[in-house]
Order: sequence, then C-alpha cells, then structure tokens
Amino acid sequence: MRTSGRPAVTRLVPVLPFLWLGAFFLLPVLITLKISLSAAATAQPPYLPVLDWSAGPEGWGTFLEELDFANFETLANDALYRDAALSSLSLAAIATAFLLVVGTPIAYAMARAPARVQPLLVALVIVPFWTSFLIRIYAWIAILKPEGLLSAGLMRLGLIDRPLELLNTQAAVLIGLTYAYLPFMVLPLYAVFARLDPRLRDAAADLGASPTRVFWSVTLPLAGPGLMAGALLCFVPMVGEFIIPDLLGGSDTLMLGRVLWSEFFSNRDWPLASAVAILLLILVVGPLVLFREAETRRTEAAR
Repeated sequence: MRTSGRPAVTRLVPVLPFLWLGAFFLLPVLITLKISLSAAATAQPPYLPVLDWSAGPEGWGTFLEELDFANFETLANDALYRDAALSSLSLAAIATAFLLVVGTPIAYAMARAPARVQPLLVALVIVPFWTSFLIRIYAWIAILKPEGLLSAGLMRLGLIDRPLELLNTQAAVLIGLTYAYLPFMVLPLYAVFARLDPRLRDAAADLGASPTRVFWSVTLPLAGPGLMAGALLCFVPMVGEFIIPDLLGGSDTLMLGRVLWSEFFSNRDWPLASAVAILLLILVVGPLVLFREAETRRTEAAR
C-alpha cells in the first residue's frame, strides 16, 4: 500500500506551489478585480452587483452585464490618483537609489571583514527587525520634529541656528523609507559579495588595477544580479507603503497606499479601493516582469 502510494504523492509535489499560489494569490486578485468592476452601495457587502448562485445561468448573465469599468475610468481621469501613482513611483525610485548608494558599501565592507566578525555584522543588520516596525517609525518622529533630537543636536554643534522643518515633508518620507528598507538591500548584496571569487580581484590587482578600479570594473559588474534583486526587493513594497508616508509625510504626501486606505476605510468605497489595489498590483508586477526578462537575456548571453 505504501509503495503504490508514493508515485501519486511524488506527482502531487510539483503541483503544490501552484495550488498555494492559486489559493492565496490568484483567487484574492480575482475577487479584488471583481469588486473593482462593481459599484459602491449602501449595503452589506457595500458593492453591487453580488453574484446570486441560486439564480442559475440567467443570474450569472445579469451579474456579468452589470459589471463595468467606471472605477478604472475614474482612476484615469482624476488627477488625484495619477499624482498618487507618480508620487509613489518617484519616491520609491529615489529611495531605492539612496539604498543602493548606502547599502552597497556596507554590504561590501561586511563581505570583506574577517570571517569571525561577519556573523556579528549580519546580526547587527537584523537587530532592527526585533523591534516593532511601527515603534521604529514613531522614533523617527521624535528625531525629525523641530524640537527633536536632530535639530537639538545640530543647534548645539552650531551647524544650524533654527530648528529644521523636516517632519511632514517628502524628505522625511525618504529618510524613513531608506532607514526601514536598508536591511533588505544590505543582506542580498552581502550574500552576493561574499560568494564572489576573491581570485578575480587578486588577478585584477596583479594586472595593476587600483582597489577602486577593481571594485568598479570587477566586483560591481559581477554583483549586478544581486543589485537588481535588492533594488526590486525594496522598490516593490515601497510603492505601496502606507505607514511611513502617513506618519512622516503628513497630509500633503500622496502615495497609493494612503489613497487605498482612505478609499477603503474613510470613504467606504470598496470598488474604487479595489481598483486602486489593481493599479498598485500592475505597477508592482511591471518591474518584476522587466527584471525577469533581463535575467533571461543575461542567462542566454552567458551561454
């Protein structure tokens, strides 16, 4: 009995990831898409039409006829949502660039550190995860507010003569994004740098290349896939970030995550909020597809 059952289990194993994705990704996306094609209503649930399974094929036909793209037309015609999408993409792109500039030398220094010290350095990067994300962002409010630690320290050093107005600005949002997602950039880059063959650097140095030239001409190109992976790992969630722009950016900072929350909880417009969620999904999936195509071309060229 046990022997005869093994082939069936073996055949089922490759299907399990697809079942997982179908149940916990595809199905929720389809439900969200269906709600985005509905109209807001004062009812339970707060949208129409609702599919009545007992009505049979005729009810299904009526249900499909009542669906429309009015919410997506609203997104296309209303400047608020266009500005929110552009602001989300631009802030996420700028923060990703900051993360690359800050995270690359940190990861490289960690990879070049003595082997006995590297576990400690990795633990120091992971330490912020031991504290609540919300508490860490609230701490930045105490740092960035006009009477906060940053302004007080700079004024004591004589570098400024009046408090900085950083809180409730896009600069504060960029600082928060860079701080919050720095570990997600450092850890993938550290893994890539640590796996690089040191003999390649030694060969370049033997040929007369300076340490700076070795880094830019040898190390960085070989770490390209890791750089792309780290950039996407940070860029994708930052596009839909809600907590950081809400706490540090104030009411003037537009991002899709805040718009989505406002439509869903404040306006109780589930269909329009679902349309915003679909738009956010499209903006997130686009870079992933481009990265996948670039990786495929790179792999084919390497062959």
